[in-house]
Amino acid sequence: MSRLLKMCFLLISMNHAKITHSQNSEDLPPLLHKAVEEVIAGKYLNALLDMLYFQSSNVWTADLLTKVMAYFHAQEVMFTLSSLQMSIKSYLKNLLYQPRQLLSELQQLDQQQFQTAMKYLFNSKKEHLEIGNIILDWGKIRERIFQSPGVNRTLFLVTLDKCFLALSALDCVDILSQVLRVSAVNYLQPDVVGSLPNLLLEDAFRNLSSLFKDLYDRTSASTQRALYGWMKQILQKSYNMSEFNESTSWVSAESLWILGRYMVHLPLEEILKISLNEIRLFISYDNATKQLDTVYDITPGLAQALLERINSSGFDMRNTSTIYRLGLLVCFYDDLEQMDAAVARALLHQMIKCNQLRGFQAKVHELKSQLLNIAMQNQTLNDTVGTLSDAVVGLTSSQLESLSPEAVHNAVATLNQVSGWAKSQVMILSSKYLSYEKVLSFYNMSQMGALVTGIGTWSLHSMSPRELAQMIRGTTSQYLSDLSPAQQQGILRKIASSGEFSSSVKDIQGAFFKEVSLSGLWKQTGYNSAMLNEKELRSSQALYLYELLSKENHPIDLLSTGQLVKGVTCQLFESMDTDIFLDNFKFFEMNLHLLSPYQVNCLAWKFWRVSNASIPPFLLLALPSEYLEYVSGPLCVPFLERVGKTGMDLLNPSLHKRDAVLQKVQECLNSSIADEYDVDLLGNLICHLPPAFLHGRMSLKAMAAALHQFKLCQQLSHEQKIEIKYKLLQLYGPSNNWTAEATLDVGPFIVLLSKEELNVLVEKFPEIILQIAKTIGPVSSAEELLSAVFESVSNGTGRVLLSLSRADCLRTRAPSSNEIIKLGEANVFWSVQELKCMDPETFDKNVELLGGVTGFNSSQLTVLKEKAKQVWGLLPDWRSYQIISLGRIALALSAQEIPELDLSSIDTVSALTQQTGWTLTQARAILQGFLDDSGQTISTLKSFDLVGLGAVLCTLNSTEITSIRTAEFSAAIARIGLLFCSTPVLRQFKKMTESVFGAAPSWNGSVLQEIGTIAGGLNEDELKAIDKSLMPYIQPSAVRHIPPEIFQALSPEQIANLGPENAAVVTGWQREHLDAAQLQSLGLALEGARSSSPGTQSTAGAPQEGQSPAPSDKTSSPEL
Repeated sequence: MSRLLKMCFLLISMNHAKITHSQNSEDLPPLLHKAVEEVIAGKYLNALLDMLYFQSSNVWTADLLTKVMAYFHAQEVMFTLSSLQMSIKSYLKNLLYQPRQLLSELQQLDQQQFQTAMKYLFNSKKEHLEIGNIILDWGKIRERIFQSPGVNRTLFLVTLDKCFLALSALDCVDILSQVLRVSAVNYLQPDVVGSLPNLLLEDAFRNLSSLFKDLYDRTSASTQRALYGWMKQILQKSYNMSEFNESTSWVSAESLWILGRYMVHLPLEEILKISLNEIRLFISYDNATKQLDTVYDITPGLAQALLERINSSGFDMRNTSTIYRLGLLVCFYDDLEQMDAAVARALLHQMIKCNQLRGFQAKVHELKSQLLNIAMQNQTLNDTVGTLSDAVVGLTSSQLESLSPEAVHNAVATLNQVSGWAKSQVMILSSKYLSYEKVLSFYNMSQMGALVTGIGTWSLHSMSPRELAQMIRGTTSQYLSDLSPAQQQGILRKIASSGEFSSSVKDIQGAFFKEVSLSGLWKQTGYNSAMLNEKELRSSQALYLYELLSKENHPIDLLSTGQLVKGVTCQLFESMDTDIFLDNFKFFEMNLHLLSPYQVNCLAWKFWRVSNASIPPFLLLALPSEYLEYVSGPLCVPFLERVGKTGMDLLNPSLHKRDAVLQKVQECLNSSIADEYDVDLLGNLICHLPPAFLHGRMSLKAMAAALHQFKLCQQLSHEQKIEIKYKLLQLYGPSNNWTAEATLDVGPFIVLLSKEELNVLVEKFPEIILQIAKTIGPVSSAEELLSAVFESVSNGTGRVLLSLSRADCLRTRAPSSNEIIKLGEANVFWSVQELKCMDPETFDKNVELLGGVTGFNSSQLTVLKEKAKQVWGLLPDWRSYQIISLGRIALALSAQEIPELDLSSIDTVSALTQQTGWTLTQARAILQGFLDDSGQTISTLKSFDLVGLGAVLCTLNSTEITSIRTAEFSAAIARIGLLFCSTPVLRQFKKMTESVFGAAPSWNGSVLQEIGTIAGGLNEDELKAIDKSLMPYIQPSAVRHIPPEIFQALSPEQIANLGPENAAVVTGWQREHLDAAQLQSLGLALEGARSSSPGTQSTAGAPQEGQSPAPSDKTSSPEL
């Protein structure tokens, strides 16, 4: 906008005629005279808008410009053109950074000026504006305006304030739509809803209501309630109040259609009063289903009231046509008496939508189970499985096992559409389907949809390379990301062993490409930048590919792919021509989230050196602390705005530098968060503000706007949370007075309340608290809340005493399926005795849910393991899918029990190793069990076996590690580099790595990135030999694993070049072994300082001279 407003006097620069005569206002057109007077008064925004309006119907001439200059001269306004242009430019630039001031000035515009402003902001399709011979990049200016949250808020508020008086209501609704789609949750607060016009023409009201329906999920519960109140107020005005009495409702069929999702806020008594004629008319609408499909937060009481009114209005509730019109109301259907199987199946078909409901899933699960029983009356499961919709997810493993292969084959078109399958269910169904088909082919896989994830790794690897290549190109490719790493590796390994890989590599899309090994990339040729679009890259891949492609491609072609920015080294930044760097900076800025903190540091230094006057202020955060002094005055707003969007951790992960940054943030805020504009500016910086600042410097108005942002914070300290609780109690009052909306808005912060306060809320709003508790996480972070939830659920269902033959269970209440589903993580509060007395069928139905609870202690896990033995029989009889379904319960298996399991499948082992918490003895038993049951030795293991074995590889001894085939190791090396093994094991892996990538001194940046923690196995001499320019490419996980006595061998120069991210993970134990010079260097690295220019050695991924471009293994086929 600043450049646009400059035009007021850039126009004048077109005429340098000497002004020698006096001039009065009569010589100027009235509007131009008004604009000139506004310039003299310093009202540049008003002047611009008047000139734009004048220009729309007049042509600028040299004579006219001469008159303007003469008028200034006559008024004795003394200035040069350049000084006037600079003052206008400065004024307008500052205006964009002061959205409160902009709001004030926009509010003072007259009607014509406001209309002009709205026209150019929202209705102008022009990318450029021409004023005389000056061309302004209007598209870029508008983009800058709409990128600023504060300016957007100003546009929203001024539209509410002035638009409906100055423009047509439909135009204003369109403008509101454009602004609100940027950030509805921040702008649409309950108090602002009160400013909405309450007199609107029908079309405008419908359009605005439709907008609010679209934005429903992006607004707070309190705002949703306020918007319902606004809609109700207007709808009631349209209702003939002369006919109103206490027994009739203002709600008409049209009202329900307009309310849409907001109908969930209708009081129960209002629904019961709705005229049956209006209900009948509404359900008859073609789009009634569309409206009822969106009432995700409806309660059972309201749903059943609506069902009752629909029933009373004359609809046959068991007619298939009616059932299809009920939308999400079917989730609460309760008239099951004497229902026939066809109706039950129709209801189940509609209930596939019910997983979108907010809460009440236990009720839905129960209803589906009842309908399932009805639908299967007098029929076998084989006959009905294809007609049960997603209720099949509720079938137990034993029920699925009873299906015939033919039945699964016939029903696959339905089964492959269903979501919510447990891994064990998918394995059973895949096995059944493939046992019917006999041969696994690309065609068969394409029919399986989501069920392909149940195909075993070895089965995938046994397919022909050509068919696997088809798979990664076809529709089945959408499920590749759902496969386990072992399955993905099985596919890639097979394709790589054939001639198909070169032609297939371009077809590997998304995150799947990250599984391609670095050594596999080395062996291929014919890469180009276009081929890398739509692919995600690991840093090691990007480093190699960028250097390779940079030899024949211009930087713009490489950087425009996005992911390749991960491969730009510090040396490449340094060597970039200044113009090329500045021209391409936008690619780095757009993809900042893909850069490492070290790359951002290099980017900042490069910009500082070539153009420190124009460096984006946020980059100063990546430089040493003293550079923050440059952030002041007008630079504060762009600094806060961008850092708030990007996040501090990326720009500088150093904790010790954080205090200086936060001090600068507080300075820029004038030591307070006054209102929502400051909250807009802060973005996620608000997550880092000190508790004392939140306590004393944050207004309640700001807190109301900040609540949503606080919910997004990942690592708030206990002290910060205490201050947030204090503010919330100020904002909403005592928790015992909270409304349902307030409770929903507070959301996860209810964990800060005391047990007594929580008990009150659980009693008032049990389902809301259950809904919040499901999102909280492990019991350690919310013990009081989960305990309150457990007590509420277990007390609410009454005491169910089991009459079992076992005497110790006669007076024990056992968990029910309904309770287990409701409780989630709160299941940890079942006693060992209660878990022991669980009904076998309940365990079989809910084993996956119980296995997903992270807080069970060893006694609880042990009793659940024993329950599994009771239900499934002896350990050798357990099927692979049963072992996988155990989840964390498997951790209770002893080292003596593990060998009894059938561990012949790498998929079973892969699922086990994904659990954390195994002892070394257990892990070794898993490894040995796999080798024994699969008939393999370490030397015969494939790369996908290595990937599937995961953390149990840490139990290998040196002899076993050296027997791994080099080609298989190289294909799995990036995955092995994610393991946290002991130093002796890492050293042995390091030796294996040398057989792949050559001797350690020859490793470059891409190799160091590829091998991850394996670099923690370097010995003292090898570590000292690493060039300082390569230090940032050692992964942080490896830095942490370098033993202190080895770490101290690093020179001060090497430590200074670790980079901010690596320096930040140096452990206290490692620090204790450093001398003063080394500690000083570590401080430099933490700051992002430069002790000298970066090294010149290449850090990209091309093989170095004397370095083998790919491993060789006489007994193996080519690897990835």
